[in-house]
Amino acid sequence: LNGLYDDNLESALERELDYKPGQAKGDLAKRFGHLVGAEVRTVGEAFSDFTKILGCSINALYKNMVTDIVGSTHLTVVDARFKRNPLWSLGLLNTMDFLLKNYPERDIAERIVSALIQSIGMDEAEIRAEAKLVMDYIEGKTVEDISNDITSAEGSSPIAAFSAEAKSDQFWMYSRFIGLGLVKVSEVVGVEQTADSAGQQIEKWMSAMDKPTYTAMADSDQWFRTKAKLDMMETLMKEIEIREKKRMADRLEEKAEMALKKAETEAKMQKELEEKEKERTESLQGA
Repeated sequence: LNGLYDDNLESALERELDYKPGQAKGDLAKRFGHLVGAEVRTVGEAFSDFTKILGCSINALYKNMVTDIVGSTHLTVVDARFKRNPLWSLGLLNTMDFLLKNYPERDIAERIVSALIQSIGMDEAEIRAEAKLVMDYIEGKTVEDISNDITSAEGSSPIAAFSAEAKSDQFWMYSRFIGLGLVKVSEVVGVEQTADSAGQQIEKWMSAMDKPTYTAMADSDQWFRTKAKLDMMETLMKEIEIREKKRMADRLEEKAEMALKKAETEAKMQKELEEKEKERTESLQGA
């Protein structure tokens, strides 16, 4: 028994020592083994490219958020399993549009989105065309229509094609923007936009593709928490803006009243001077 154990241990050690990346016998190694040694940009390099493309500073309130998105999106797209699809494109654009909708300078907000897309090596026009393809298709559709597309994975619709690809690929990769793309789809087809309702619907759609549901539901949950905070912030900003406009209107009204009083006083003084001058003239003529 000891000899057998020693032989097995020795064989196992030899196998470990002989291991070479990408040359294992599993399906994953067979599919992606050719990528061993491929050069992959770091997050730092991606952010450096983003900064150069953007060409201007980011508002301090948004800087950390944008930095996180650039880094996490870069890490997603350099994964060997990543494949862009229209749902992902829709999720990216819808997320950025929402997060930057109150950015003070609208032109810079647009440049941030463009710089993000370019920094991950993609074409903005293609991303927008893919997102539009999904939005045009789901317009007027119901939850049942989308569920049928996902379940059957048949037909030429972008939703069916997305599902077919996910079902047929053993190593299909879920990423956050796919989940957020599904959230947008749920909104358009009439799912109540609460964490529970949208999360349950996304769980059904992911299950219909035979894919894990936990991460997609967690991303949906995080989306609604973030949305609630930003909506609250937007409400507060509007209230502050209204109060500031009211104060400005009060100051302008006060200035107008002061100007009117000044004009009335000057007119009264002018009238008194004219009357005195008239009396003086009459007095001189009488003499």
